[in-house]
Amino acid sequence: MTYDNSRPQAPVPSLKELYLPYFDIGAAVNLRTMESQKELLAAHYNSLTAENDMKFERIHPQEGVYAWEAADRIADFAASNGMKLRGHTLVWHNQTPDWVFEGEGGAPASRDTLLARMKEHITAVVSRYKGRVYGWDVVNEAVEDQSGDRLRQSKWLELAGEDFIANAFRFAHEADPEAVLFYNDYNECNPEKRDHIIRLVQSLQNQGVPIHGIGLQGHWNLHGPTIGMIREAFERYAELGLQLQITELDISVFDQADRRTGLTAPSAEMIERQAERYEQIFGLFREFKEVLTAVTFWGAADDYTWLNDFPVRGRRNWPFVFDANHQPKPAFWKIANGLE
Repeated sequence: MTYDNSRPQAPVPSLKELYLPYFDIGAAVNLRTMESQKELLAAHYNSLTAENDMKFERIHPQEGVYAWEAADRIADFAASNGMKLRGHTLVWHNQTPDWVFEGEGGAPASRDTLLARMKEHITAVVSRYKGRVYGWDVVNEAVEDQSGDRLRQSKWLELAGEDFIANAFRFAHEADPEAVLFYNDYNECNPEKRDHIIRLVQSLQNQGVPIHGIGLQGHWNLHGPTIGMIREAFERYAELGLQLQITELDISVFDQADRRTGLTAPSAEMIERQAERYEQIFGLFREFKEVLTAVTFWGAADDYTWLNDFPVRGRRNWPFVFDANHQPKPAFWKIANGLE
């Protein structure tokens, strides 16, 4: 049985207003959704993140060439609607153009060349949005998922060495001393990866590196991670004395083993379980309001999500609290009515 959201709804309260005593409510946007979801964004979200338009390949596609238009439009939209703006992301192993890592004659770039390019990029981007972007995901997903190596093998690590991470934070702080600087990662509640992230952050702190927060992406599903795992992760990260943010939240209606395609709508059971998960997760978030400063969904409503076709090609997903028609789902009412 598929889910039917055509029934009349009660007056819809503003999610951002409901959560003002707790934390910011954010959404990731692109130029298309910024227009198609404009009214929804203005009503329910007080923080925005550019989904892709501030990433290296979009904003700095060629050496000496910057493409500011898309990022500027998102920054202007946030400002005109009184929204905060998070910057995502300065240094990542993905979506970085090949020229960054290339030296003369196609040889790999030297350490000095790569770090100089990193500094130039970070300085240009952070300086342009100084006073408009309050915080940056400075380094994204540098910790390995698998057992063994602590850091992900990447061209940044291979060519610049482990201290590329510390350097990125220092360069960002130099460009905007007021910006809040985050390390951001996924599978952040997996105990082994969690501990690797903690050791990385502790190492940065011990070096006096200006790091102010940890971004927990929150790409979760109906079955995992467990509430116990999320709670333990929050407790462990909070011990570091930094602020925490949920930076890319979505609750997939499929678990990792479910590879089905062909569904044109979620089942009633999926929607019910999703609502229960959101209720449990937001209840936990509220418990940590002293350290949790923002919860950002990686989208705003089910008419657009990066989870369509990922990780299963041809599969749709419905991971948010608003449906494809921008109407509140049961998950919305759970997190709106469950406030203490």
